Amino acid sequence: MINYEVMFIIEAALEDDKKEAAVGMVKEVISAGGEVGKVNVWGTKKLAYPIQKKNEGYYVVIEFTGNAELPKELDRRLRISDAVIRHIIINKDEK
Repeated sequence: MINYEVMFIIEAALEDDKKEAAVGMVKEVISAGGEVGKVNVWGTKKLAYPIQKKNEGYYVVIEFTGNAELPKELDRRLRISDAVIRHIIINKDEK
């Protein structure tokens, strides 16, 4: 199992239940092929630059372990999600 970290930004204007649903969706995808580690919700922060004409985003960081195929599926699901405006997946084992 490889250690990964995903950081994603959800639209700040969404209702709290939709934000939680987006976080839950990410956890489900990870659980299907790996194991969810620490979940760190940073909350609403100002973006460094406007993304899709939005100035604020709801930041979430999740550490997880999984096989080499898991990040590809997670990336695909995050790209098609309407709630997520940006994401990045990092392999923490790679130096």
